[in-house]
Amino acid sequence: MKIPFFKPLLSLLAAGILTGCSSTAPSVVSTPVGNIDSIPLKVQDLSDAELKDWTNADLTKDTIPGMSVNKAYAEIIKNKKPSPVIVGVIDSGVDIEHEDLKSVIWTNTDEVPGNGKDDDNNGYIDDVHGWNFLGDGVAENMEYTRIYKRLKPKYEGKSESSISTADREEYNAYKAAKAEYDKEYAEAIDTRKQYLQIQEQITTAHNAVSKQLGTEDYTKEQLSDYKPATQQMTQYKSILTQIQYNVNENIPEALVELQDAIDYYKDHLASHLNLELDGRAKVGDDPYDINDTDYGNNEVQGPEDDKENIKHGTHVAGIIAANRSNNIGIKGVSNNARILVVRAVPDGDEYDKDIALAIRYAVDNGAKVINTSFGKYFSPNPEWVTDAIKYAAENDVLIVNAAGNEGIDLDSNRVYPNDQDPENTAELADNFLTVGALNYEYGSGMVAEFSNYGKSNVDVFAPGTKIWSTTPNNTYEYLQGTSMASPAVAGIAAIIRGYYPQLSAAQVKQVIMDSGLTTKATVIVGGDQNNTKKFDSLSTSGKMANLYNALILADQISKNN
Repeated sequence: MKIPFFKPLLSLLAAGILTGCSSTAPSVVSTPVGNIDSIPLKVQDLSDAELKDWTNADLTKDTIPGMSVNKAYAEIIKNKKPSPVIVGVIDSGVDIEHEDLKSVIWTNTDEVPGNGKDDDNNGYIDDVHGWNFLGDGVAENMEYTRIYKRLKPKYEGKSESSISTADREEYNAYKAAKAEYDKEYAEAIDTRKQYLQIQEQITTAHNAVSKQLGTEDYTKEQLSDYKPATQQMTQYKSILTQIQYNVNENIPEALVELQDAIDYYKDHLASHLNLELDGRAKVGDDPYDINDTDYGNNEVQGPEDDKENIKHGTHVAGIIAANRSNNIGIKGVSNNARILVVRAVPDGDEYDKDIALAIRYAVDNGAKVINTSFGKYFSPNPEWVTDAIKYAAENDVLIVNAAGNEGIDLDSNRVYPNDQDPENTAELADNFLTVGALNYEYGSGMVAEFSNYGKSNVDVFAPGTKIWSTTPNNTYEYLQGTSMASPAVAGIAAIIRGYYPQLSAAQVKQVIMDSGLTTKATVIVGGDQNNTKKFDSLSTSGKMANLYNALILADQISKNN
C-alpha cells in the first residue's frame, strides 16, 4: 500500500492555484467542547525537536496527539525494565548493523553462525537473525499485475457467456485485475506527466525569486515581504507561497520530494506495472505452491550493498525498538523488544505464500508480537495467510497490522491481510489489531489524509504522519504511512507483554483498544475537506493508542486475573 507522493501539489494543480492566485495562511483549530480537554487547544507549528519526538508526546500536556510514551517512562516505567519480548518484523528487511538497532536484534542462540547447517532443525540454515523469503529478489509486480498477466492467455478476448461455470470465479478475478491494471497504468502515466509540469513551474519560479532574494533557502516571512516588480514575478511569488504553506516551507526540499515522486512513478511503471518483469525468477520457488518451502536465505538485509531496498523495514524496526539508552539517534517505543527480521515484502506486492510462511516462522521462533506494515487489495490465496493468522492466535501471538494508505473505508473495501472483510464481519481470530494513522495536528486534521479507516475493520489509531526513525547505514529520515503507525502500537504491545506476560494476545489487544484516548471531534478523512466524520466512528475502539493508559489498564487487569 503506497502513500500518494506530493498529493498536496496535485490538489493545487487541479484547483488552478499554480497559475497564480492569492495565498491563505493556515487556520487556527480549537478542540471542540466535550473532547479530551475542555480548554481550546491552539494548533501551532511544531519545532524540529517536537516534530522528531511527536510520537512520544502527551496530548493533555503538549497538545500533540502522541502516545504519552515520555510520560509513561517518566512516571510508570522509570528504571523498571520488562522482560525481553521478541517482535517479528515482517517487512522489506532490516539493517541489523545500524548503530541504533544492532543491540536490539534478535539472535537465534540455537544456531551456529556461518556453518552452513540447520543446527536447530527448524528448516532454515544459519537463520541467526531471521529469514529472507525473497532471496535475491527486490523488484516485483503489484498483485493485480501478476493476476492479469497469469490469466491473460486463458481469458483475453473471451466473452462472459463463453466462460464455464467452473471458471467463472477465476474469470471474474481476471476482469477485476485487468480493470485495476488499466486504471493504475493510465493514472501513473498521467500523474508523472503532471508532476513534471509542476516541477517545471516551481523550478522556474524558484530560480527567479532566489535571484531576487539572494538566497535559495528563503523563509515564509522573506517571501511574504518580497514586493514583486512585475506581473510575472507576482505569479511566481504566488506559486511559491502556495508550496510553502501547503507542502514544505523549504522550496529546495520540496523540489527534492517532487523529484522523488517523479522517480517513484518511473519505477512504478518499470516494475510494479511491467508485464514483462519476472521478479520471482531470482527466488527460484513456485509462489503458488504453499508446500514448496525450501527457498530463501539468511540475508535479512537483502541483496543490495547500498541497503536502499530495506529502508522501510529499518524505519519500522526503529519505531518499535531503537535503543533508548545509547544517547544516539532516536528512542524506540519499547525498551525490551528484540527484533526478529523476516524479509518477505518486495518493492511491489507481497506474495501470499511468503507472508503465510513468514508469520509461521516468527511464531515458531518465539515472537510474541508480529508487525505487518504492508497490504494489498488483490489476493489469489488469502486462505494461506488466514490460516497463518489463526496459527499465531493458537500460539498466543499478537499481530499488529497497518490499515493502509488509500484514505478509504475498509468496511466497504476488502484489504489483505485482515481478520475480517466487509461481507463477513465476524473476526477470524482475536489476535489481529489493525492500526490507522494520526497526524500531529490535534483537531479537524488529526487523521492522516492517507489513512484508511473503518468502524469494523480498523481497531485503533496511532501516530503515522512524518515519523522520524532509523534508515539504513546509520541514517535517520521522516517517513509516513499506517506502516509507521502500526509499529508504534507494536512497541506498546511489546512493553505490555514484557511487564504482564500472563495477559494473552487477545487481552493485550483489548487493553490497547480500551485504554486509548478518544474525542468527539469531527475530522477530515481521506484528505477530502468535504468528507468529515466523527473521530470515534472511524475505528472499533474510536480511540488513539496511549502507552501511559495502557500500562495502567494492563496492571488492573493482571491483578484481577
